[in-house]
Amino acid sequence: MASKPAQPIKLYRHPLSGHSHRVELFLSLLELPFELHEVDLLKGAQKAPAFLVLNPFGQVPVIDDGGSVVADSNAILIYLATKYGDESWLPREALGAAQVQRWLSVAAGQIASGPGSARLINLFRLSQDPAEPIARAHALFAVIERELAQRPYLVGERPTIADIAGYSYIAHAPEGGVALGDYPALRAWLARIEALPGFVPMQRSKIGLNAA
Repeated sequence: MASKPAQPIKLYRHPLSGHSHRVELFLSLLELPFELHEVDLLKGAQKAPAFLVLNPFGQVPVIDDGGSVVADSNAILIYLATKYGDESWLPREALGAAQVQRWLSVAAGQIASGPGSARLINLFRLSQDPAEPIARAHALFAVIERELAQRPYLVGERPTIADIAGYSYIAHAPEGGVALGDYPALRAWLARIEALPGFVPMQRSKIGLNAA
């Protein structure tokens, strides 16, 4: 595990991006120095030649850690946990590492296509019907509820990057019209994440169930 970086880590992000927020949250929890570089997605800044040098896929987030450039939120979490975190965030033993990877895959799959997509439809007023991603979100939350009824965090007794990867879009699911009232264990888990020293929230939007 390395000491803190000699200079602030640059985080290229958008404030309404849950993928960006999970990286900002983890940087803050690790107490690492970082500076935010806003990427205006609505103006297509992520497709500008200068940004494509950082990430040819034209997506946020990206970090630049003293010349080491890493794109993709889950890849960034792994990089930060491996370089700057202790083993509690990303276990080095096989079973623990696999359990964390399982939830990183869920974050990239079911969370992105469920609550993440439902929120995106409302956020950008897309013409797409939100019924399907809302249904996927509830199916996913039912599974997570059963898991979290057995333990405080997704992989055990302490938070890992699995929890960081899952938090943002689940916490903001009501913005996509996904109610959390039926999931007490999930809501208690969100509260535990929010109580961690160094927690930083993601900007909330008055859309979906938060419109009132």
